[in-house]
Amino acid sequence: MARNRRLILSSPSEVWSLLADGHRYGEWVTGTQQVLAADPNWPEVGARLRVRVGAGPLTLDDTCVVRICEPQRRLELEAKADPFGAARIAMRLIPWGEHTLFILDWHPLRGPGTRMHGLPVDYVVAVRNGMMLTKLARIAVQEHETA
Repeated sequence: MARNRRLILSSPSEVWSLLADGHRYGEWVTGTQQVLAADPNWPEVGARLRVRVGAGPLTLDDTCVVRICEPQRRLELEAKADPFGAARIAMRLIPWGEHTLFILDWHPLRGPGTRMHGLPVDYVVAVRNGMMLTKLARIAVQEHETA
């Protein structure tokens, strides 16, 4: 499992508003080239988000399904990217004064990722997720300052 933490200088409700808008995932999720579709009831349990991920011409379509949703506190997704399998992506928002401690856990569930799970893969995922949280924090702070 790869775990990242980031103190975001915005309130949990401000950070949640970014998570609750499926069409904005391409702004902060590293590797997302395009949001193809977001269910209108995103992020309710069972809602789906379809995205195209990749680098350059190497792309694949990924589907994220909401497994757990506790507004402004917790969002857990199952990301499915065939033929690579599926992963659990768990996000927790913890109030930290007037800010948000954001904790992101990533864990492979099915497919080749479960066999490659360990230090090298977890390190690469942790670096990617760290970049993602940096982008999320930057957007949340910019929106906080303009509000």
